[in-house]
Amino acid sequence: MAVLLHLDSSSDDSGSRSRSIGKEFADAWLAASPGNEVVHRDLHRDPLPHLADASLHWPPRLRGDRARPPADAEALQGSLIEELLASDAVLVDAPMYNYSMPSALKAWIDHIHVPGVTAPFDVPTQPLAGRPAVIVSTRGASYDPGSPTEGWDHLVPPLTLILGEALGMDVRVITAQLTLAESVPALAAEIPRARQELADAVAAARELGSTLGAASA
Repeated sequence: MAVLLHLDSSSDDSGSRSRSIGKEFADAWLAASPGNEVVHRDLHRDPLPHLADASLHWPPRLRGDRARPPADAEALQGSLIEELLASDAVLVDAPMYNYSMPSALKAWIDHIHVPGVTAPFDVPTQPLAGRPAVIVSTRGASYDPGSPTEGWDHLVPPLTLILGEALGMDVRVITAQLTLAESVPALAAEIPRARQELADAVAAARELGSTLGAASA
């Protein structure tokens, strides 16, 4: 049995490309082995609060003497970290909002990225090292190398830094660009490319979900 933690963060409940591509991955994960499971957390429909106290960025042993985080906030953070540590792989569906990640996803990151617990600090702690983390990145426009918008992606780099470098996970990225081509007249010429990128992303999600689902079982 292998458990996939599947995180959605799109505010679009009906037409989200990140949600649809992520579902293809999750379905392939489930089909890869009879014992596989998916724990789905919708960060938009059931949003997490921002950290209630700055001391929650640190484990208790590294907090100041006057740190008194609310007990319910500390319990919530502990449950989110336990949920993450209990997973064999993580799937993050992350649409780009204003060149960055949705605030709902950032709130989850702030809860689970704790130096000395899930990431190294005073001890070389990386309990998630080597586990797969898949980022499904969708964006309304394009950010191609050599284009005027190259370097405007502030979504994938920080997620890769946190999940890959800090937590030590094996990060894979599936990307679909130009998701606004069908609805924004100025991008109409990009519709064929947008459709192809979506088809390629769906195929990649199915293949990777099946491969990782079988390997983790």
